Order: sequence, then structure tokens, then C-alpha cells
Amino acid sequence: MTQEAFHNIGLDLLRVTEAAAMSAGRWIGLGMQNATHHAATKAAASALNTLDMAGHIVMGEEGRLGEYSPLSTGKAVGSGNGPELDVVVDPIDGTNLVIRGHTGAISIVSVAPKGSIWSPDPSAVYMDKIIVDSDVGDALVPECMDAPAAWTLALIARVKNKSVRDLTVIVLDRARHRDLMEEIRSSGARILLRAEGDVVGALEAAVRGRGADVLMGIGGVAEGLIAACAVKALGGAMLARLAPQTENERLAVNKAGLDTRRILTCDELVTNNQVYFAATGITDSALLPSIDYRGSRVSTHSLLLRAETETRRFIQAEHKVEDDS
Repeated sequence: MTQEAFHNIGLDLLRVTEAAAMSAGRWIGLGMQNATHHAATKAAASALNTLDMAGHIVMGEEGRLGEYSPLSTGKAVGSGNGPELDVVVDPIDGTNLVIRGHTGAISIVSVAPKGSIWSPDPSAVYMDKIIVDSDVGDALVPECMDAPAAWTLALIARVKNKSVRDLTVIVLDRARHRDLMEEIRSSGARILLRAEGDVVGALEAAVRGRGADVLMGIGGVAEGLIAACAVKALGGAMLARLAPQTENERLAVNKAGLDTRRILTCDELVTNNQVYFAATGITDSALLPSIDYRGSRVSTHSLLLRAETETRRFIQAEHKVEDDS
């Protein structure tokens, strides 16, 4: 893989997230989950296949969604010509947010040289994780995964020169997090509950000054790998460990030989610094404004990260499309 070929793929990735976002945006508030997700998946896959790369999907969402798609684990994407790349993509991070017209939905894709992104068996669906920004990165140690939440939050507060009660913690609003939420509240820290949007939450925690100090809790493995790419590009830190949520998942993970006790750092989840991460807003989020339709014109707002240079680009684009109003 040449440096020039990889360098040029950054802006091309925005075509993928923009296409998925523009497709998903037409379904905002319509309450049609399957149709929304399928439309965005088709748009993202079609755009990926125009890129000059020999990519393969490292981890899809078929384990969680229960169906296969052009973006399932192991699928080849790209023209087949160009650099061999690992690809992780989520056409909509927060499908339910889109169909309900709620804030926080984005479209995401990330690439790295082949073999760079950890690729567990697709039977692994969920992982536990902790994500912090670059201020805390060096202080986040593997022991945090097994320590009480209060201990980890005290560590973060000390590094940030804050009181624990001044910390904000992003947690997905799930029954499985009941005990975690109680621990966090008992410590005095504040919780920012999220109905969905695992990767958006990771970005908020990893970007300094965005109002969140840490993300904690269990989410999808596919989303965790995408989050790891973003964290790598932002210079933050992440700890993760597989966390099967059903007996069937636990048995499948064990059969695949995966170690549910192993704690992975961001550098183990993504071993190469040549990583690009792109995201486009669908509905408003803390990082990106929503997509905006005006007749034959569509405005998008996107974020492009490059790990090698720790460059962040916020890009606003206007697209001419067929007016179907």
C-alpha cells in the first residue's frame, strides 16, 4: 500500500457517510426501522464500492440485528483496486433516534491497513468499555475495568483536577446498566443517559471540551471497534472486554475460543496509526448538526479524523440531488 493511495482515501470516505446520511435523513420521524436501516445500508455499500480499495468488513452488525447485509462481517467492499484495508462501518449509529426524530444519530465509517483492526468471531456481539480523552489517556489502566466505578471516577477526577461531582459520565440507558448507574450516582458524578448512539457517546467522551468526561458500559462490538478508531485518531484512551449478554452468545464466544477475561487497550483494538474515521450528522448531535433538505439541495456536516497526524476536519457540504418534493 502506498502512502499516496492511503492519504487520498480520507475525503473519499465522506462520500460514504454523506450518502448514508442523505438516505437515512429522508426517513426521519417516519417510525419505519427496517426500511430506514436498509436504505442507509444500501447507500453506504454502494458508495463504498466506488472507492479504489480492496476493503473487507472487519465486523458487521448481523449478530445483533439478526440479518445479513452487504456490510456483514467479511464482505468485500471497494473496487478491488487499491490498498488492502480493514473497514468498519455503521450506516446509522442510532436508527431508533432517526425514526423517532430524536437527536444524536450519525453515519460512520473507518478504515485502516489490512490486519490493523481487531477482528473477533462474529458470535461476539457485545463488549464492555471505558473511553476517555487525551487528558486522561495515560492514567487509564486495565485495572479500571474491574475496579468499582467510584475508584475509576476518582482517578479521572484527580487527573482532570476536578471534583468527582463535577464529572459527567455517558451511559446507554439499558437495564443491564442498572448497577453501574447506581455506582456512578453514589460516587456523586452525573450521568448523561443515552437512548442510543454508542459511537456518538464515545466521540463526546474522547473529544476534549465536549461536556463529557468518560463513557462507561456495554454496547455492540461493531460499534466498539468503530469507536476505537475514533479514539485512536483523537489521542484518547479506551479499555474494552467482551461481555456476552445471553447464554447462547456466551457459548458461541467460548466455542470460538475468545477470552472474555481479556482486557484490550485502544492500541490492541487498532494496532496501526494509519487510521481514517469519517462521520456525517443525520440528526443534531453534540458534534454535528443535522442534515438539511431544501428542494434540490441537501446540506451535510461531517467530521474527518486522521490518526497519523491527529488532524480533525469539520466539513460542510452542499449536494445537488433530484428534487422529489
